[in-house]
Amino acid sequence: MSDSCDGSYDDFLDALETDDGYYYTCSNGHGTLPPRRVCPHCGDRDLESEPLLTRGKIVTYTTVTVPTPRFEDDAPYVTAIATFGSVRVTGVLLGVEPADVERGLEVTATVTETETTDERTIAFRP
Repeated sequence: MSDSCDGSYDDFLDALETDDGYYYTCSNGHGTLPPRRVCPHCGDRDLESEPLLTRGKIVTYTTVTVPTPRFEDDAPYVTAIATFGSVRVTGVLLGVEPADVERGLEVTATVTETETTDERTIAFRP
């Protein structure tokens, strides 16, 4: 594994928060997010860090109205999966009413804190 690929999830969130998001890519071109040490698609251990695209597109989403206790003060909220080049990122969609969300919506990735626990999590903004 490359020395550039030893970051934790917190390191990833720190980078995303400062618009320096990144992902890992293997020699076969598969993309994955930290803190992976092995490509989940092919098992390659030779991962390199690449910059995350600044804009992605929502490919699927769901509106959560009955959350787990860890997110009870955040509901209702939209959880979405967006593609940023060769990687898919899961996050909470902010700034859009749940009824107005559509697949294909362009978003940027950032970091927010949950209302329930004040823990950092990935968020998308249109």
